[in-house]
Amino acid sequence: MNQKELKELIEFLIEKDIAEFELERGDVKVKIKRAGEHTVLHSHAEPRFYAVPPAPNAPIEIVAASAASPPPTAAGTAAPAPEEGLHTVKSPIVGTFYEAPSPGAPPFVKAGDSVEVGQVLCIVEAMKLLNEIESDVAGEIVKKLATNGQPIEYGQELFVIRQKK
Repeated sequence: MNQKELKELIEFLIEKDIAEFELERGDVKVKIKRAGEHTVLHSHAEPRFYAVPPAPNAPIEIVAASAASPPPTAAGTAAPAPEEGLHTVKSPIVGTFYEAPSPGAPPFVKAGDSVEVGQVLCIVEAMKLLNEIESDVAGEIVKKLATNGQPIEYGQELFVIRQKK
């Protein structure tokens, strides 16, 4: 199950006001339980994630809840001032940012590279799963906003892309 499917599942459960849900697909097991104002996600024996249900039709925000959670990233990772034709790629999950498929390998993309829709930009490791983050627009990479190995949050800006006209 990829992050897009998980996000769609959570949004569907909130929309339908389903309090508890469990899915087992192969060796992946996901259990979602809504109690009052919080949704609790469990996956195997991994750390628990808590999400506050958003207003209807708003994206859900997932925040890691553990003593080892990193503090929010410092200023300086914000995207440049909005400019027409610029698109920001944001992280769909909490995890660790990796710019390359393996240590020592060249990065998937760098500033100045041309990208197409569906092209892999980076990997976000979450719960020991490597999730490829793909470009949702075609264009040129203007700036990479995360550093290799950096913990990242849901919705954190990762790349700025100047869209093709």
